[in-house]
Amino acid sequence: MKQVKLKNGISVPAIGQGTWHIGDDPRMHDREVESLRTGIDSGMTLIDTAELYGYGKSESVVGDAIKPYDRSKLFIVSKVLPQNAGRKNMRRACETSLKYLGTDYLDLYLYHWRGSIPLSETVECLQDLKDSGLIREWGVSNFDTDDMRELARLKHGGNCIAVQDLYHIASRGTEYSLQPYLRRNDIAFMAYCPLAINGTLRSGIISDPVLRQAADAHGASVQQIMLAWAIRGGNVIAIPKSASKQHTLENAAAGDIELTEEELKMLDKAFPAPDREVPLDIE
Repeated sequence: MKQVKLKNGISVPAIGQGTWHIGDDPRMHDREVESLRTGIDSGMTLIDTAELYGYGKSESVVGDAIKPYDRSKLFIVSKVLPQNAGRKNMRRACETSLKYLGTDYLDLYLYHWRGSIPLSETVECLQDLKDSGLIREWGVSNFDTDDMRELARLKHGGNCIAVQDLYHIASRGTEYSLQPYLRRNDIAFMAYCPLAINGTLRSGIISDPVLRQAADAHGASVQQIMLAWAIRGGNVIAIPKSASKQHTLENAAAGDIELTEEELKMLDKAFPAPDREVPLDIE
């Protein structure tokens, strides 16, 4: 599995495990736990969740899945909702997530998206959680380049270690200015929905002939090519969601696929990057 080195010196797998909608159906619990454990055993030791996902149900499934493992070998990410991202509620929200997860710290805590609480207050609260040991690092989600520049001007804003936004081969808006900004400032980029699983473009992507040609050349699925493409630059961590053992194994195997320069050129032509600033996609 390829690795991404964070600016704190820790390396994490380039493909982790997303958990949106995991925990929604109690009948799926055992299968979801098996899927997450399969991912861990395959090197996908980074698991991303959030208090929003089932309001604790996703975090609880993750907590059950990680019980047999050495906690120090895992990298657990959760997110705080905008309404909880201030002095009044953030510590309580974090402690609640830790309770569901059955752990005493998070490796990374993300501000899920911007709300009405001043960003300066949110950053102070995140830094307080880090100083108290409840979280190892913090970052943000659904931030664009202007948001990041505003963040950088704040006290402790330079301590942001990761940004998580939607990113897949048909949604490349973050490549125009955000990802270059993050590389210059040694901030990792986490790609949610890297398989466009909730996007309106998904059907067109899966049937695209260029993607299928690359998949056939590597004896892989289109989804595996999409993951290999997403992590091609070395600074992106993709977090596909899977609720089955087989799909999890396929996701992990994508980390070993090396796309050729010719394939990358063909994919760029089929799915061109924007030539101007565009709003962040959400699907």
